[in-house]
Amino acid sequence: MSINSAVLHSIDQLLTNYQNTELLVVTKNRNETIVNDLISRGYKLFGENRVQEAKQKFQKLNMNDIKLHLIGPLQSNKVQDALKMFDVIQTLDRYKLVDEIYKNIPKINEIKTKEFYIQINIGEEIQKSGINSDELKKFYDYCLSKSLNIIGLMCIPPINKDSSSYFSKMISLRNSINPELKLSMGMSSDYENAIKLGSNLIRVGSKIFN
Repeated sequence: MSINSAVLHSIDQLLTNYQNTELLVVTKNRNETIVNDLISRGYKLFGENRVQEAKQKFQKLNMNDIKLHLIGPLQSNKVQDALKMFDVIQTLDRYKLVDEIYKNIPKINEIKTKEFYIQINIGEEIQKSGINSDELKKFYDYCLSKSLNIIGLMCIPPINKDSSSYFSKMISLRNSINPELKLSMGMSSDYENAIKLGSNLIRVGSKIFN
């Protein structure tokens, strides 16, 4: 497994025209050598799907100036480890998880997580995690009542459908509760659409690895 430098370069070039959008490199299933290579090239934002994998991988690396995002589902029994490991948790998706985070924060001496995103099930798919659109305002207010620093909204649109309409819906949802929130949307297959529609963070993994 190696890095596709041409694809990385093309994404970087595209982002020069969109100053409000950043690349989050998804490094799930990639080893420390790959991550170190990316760090040496100047990349500082990384996303991981699983707490245990990230713990094993990133504890061995120099984390100065690196920000690590959890972009996969968070189980309640992994909350303490996640709060110690990740700078940002993008997958707040249920009240029980919010309660568990709120309960554990006072128990941890060195909490790394300072920022959270709410994950929205934008396609209302049974098999996917996330808060339904009509539940967002209530859930957002609940997170704030538990003193969680919500900085954005995240989504994963349905596969094999035009993502643009879902990204546009995310913009409307964001504007309805807090226009200052960031949007984490766009992955390997649809990041160009997401950038053009105003995503603040694209999560790209498979496309930049050979």
